[in-house]
Amino acid sequence: MQDLKPSASSNQQPAASKPPRLVLDTIFAFPPNRDTLGGTAYIIVGNSFNLLIDCPAWNETNQQFLREQGGVSLLFISHRGGIGKAKEIQESMGCQVLIQEQEAYLLPGLEVVTFHQELTINPCCKVIWTPGHSPGSSCLYYTGAGGVLFSGRHLLPSKQGQLLPLRTPKTFHWPRQIRSVQSLLERFTPETLQFICPGANTGFLRGKGVIDQAHQGLSASLRGV
Repeated sequence: MQDLKPSASSNQQPAASKPPRLVLDTIFAFPPNRDTLGGTAYIIVGNSFNLLIDCPAWNETNQQFLREQGGVSLLFISHRGGIGKAKEIQESMGCQVLIQEQEAYLLPGLEVVTFHQELTINPCCKVIWTPGHSPGSSCLYYTGAGGVLFSGRHLLPSKQGQLLPLRTPKTFHWPRQIRSVQSLLERFTPETLQFICPGANTGFLRGKGVIDQAHQGLSASLRGV
């Protein structure tokens, strides 16, 4: 019988994880996270307050990056699918976790801050309850860079790169999701909402990193459903 020899690749070390990349001024996007089914997490880096939106893969590359930025002040989870390694992140970074009240039960044992309809985090950031994709699905609005909405999975790019509320087998309540899109359209203007950072499907942006002309995209998304 022929001896079985290990292939050359069996001794190779795993490829290093890609670091987060700058997508807008002070906003970094992390590579898609397997723990959140390919979700994209973001961090807004401030002078004294770093806000993490959803959970990135909890690997050494991301941990080192966060330490270099000064850690995490607050972790906002936009929907139940973005939880990932929230417990490990809180234990390592000593940050609070913010989530809409209907999904807080999914984080037992964590120090959690909850909200009902909306909550102002600081003068630049506010979270808004946008139910539909999940019961507690929420968006985060950031006033910097002309107005940025972190949409979680509430609004995603399609394969053609168009902004849409996507209906999936796991969608909690489709009519409520559409009403949530309408409420965002009425809340903002083209001047106050210029970019959207979606929580998944970022590969469909073909390297752009963000969706620009965001308010116009919101309006167009309602015409497509």
